[in-house]
Amino acid sequence: QVQLVESGGGLVQPGGSLRLSCAASGFTLDVYAIGWFRQAPGKEREGVSCISRSDGITFYADSVKGRFTISRDNAKNTVDLQMNSLKPEDTAVYYCAAVASVTGWASLSQYEYDYWGQGAQVTVSS
Repeated sequence: QVQLVESGGGLVQPGGSLRLSCAASGFTLDVYAIGWFRQAPGKEREGVSCISRSDGITFYADSVKGRFTISRDNAKNTVDLQMNSLKPEDTAVYYCAAVASVTGWASLSQYEYDYWGQGAQVTVSS
């Protein structure tokens, strides 16, 4: 069974850091582009960051550039999102998603992805 599971969410103060991890089971991530998305209450889901399947090309939403870093470890079958300098507006449920893709491709559009995790809550508050 194909499954993605996010972990590492929680409550953090403004300016703090969290590291989210996306683990795959039932398939290997090395032929998949991976995206991280988030959805805040009352808002649409938005793309945060994505990474291509093997050459590690990355994209970031303007709102997180310079603060978030996406990385993948194909040996561990995981993709992480390191989030630094967190702000209250980063509060949301964060989802990872996967789509089989060609080398060098990734997208911040949620409509491109086939497999989704259940989400992890990130709350930034003092």
